[in-house]
Amino acid sequence: LGLDEGEIFNMYREIPSIAAKDEFEMELTAEILDPDFTCETFEGGQTLLKNLIGFYLIMEGIFFYSGFVMVLSFHRRNLMTGIGEQFQYILRDETIHLNFGLDLINGIKAENPELWTEDFQEQMIARIRKSVELEINYAQDCLPNGVMGLNGDLFTDYVQYIADRRLERIGLPAQYGSSNPFPWMSETMDLSKEKNFFETRVTEYQSGGSLTWD
Repeated sequence: LGLDEGEIFNMYREIPSIAAKDEFEMELTAEILDPDFTCETFEGGQTLLKNLIGFYLIMEGIFFYSGFVMVLSFHRRNLMTGIGEQFQYILRDETIHLNFGLDLINGIKAENPELWTEDFQEQMIARIRKSVELEINYAQDCLPNGVMGLNGDLFTDYVQYIADRRLERIGLPAQYGSSNPFPWMSETMDLSKEKNFFETRVTEYQSGGSLTWD
């Protein structure tokens, strides 16, 4: 593709929106990875919930879906068809992961209602709002000028829309009231793809004779 490998790999350090998002992501589950962590105390129980919300709701439920919509929008226009098909498989799996995580969070809440204090809820809303802000900044940098069917404003609406849906799934109030600018994503998630990857017919290729090592 003619891209500089070092430049691409270092973007997470050099582009502020990527660096801020990366730093935030590292904090999402840092506490439960501590060897001394325990969830046998009240504080530990809340920390477990906070980290589960960070991983499942924010990481898999917001950040991942923003990436999915970007790639799958190209796939809908018959561009990047190979990677788009792989993202469809990944989206199906991540939807399962997300639903499991949200059910786990709700199960812990139901069994330990004392953890779900008003102050804790406000902290989680603020944390999720921060993730939305970071993802919108990241999307604006990814698409500074927009492409057909994709631009920063549409991404803002989509990130806010899915954040509201995630908040509601764990019993927190929606914050944005944005509508879904990509309704086709719901259709994509509902599709049951039974095709065996190894039986998929290759539709785009170059013969060996037309390739060079340059």
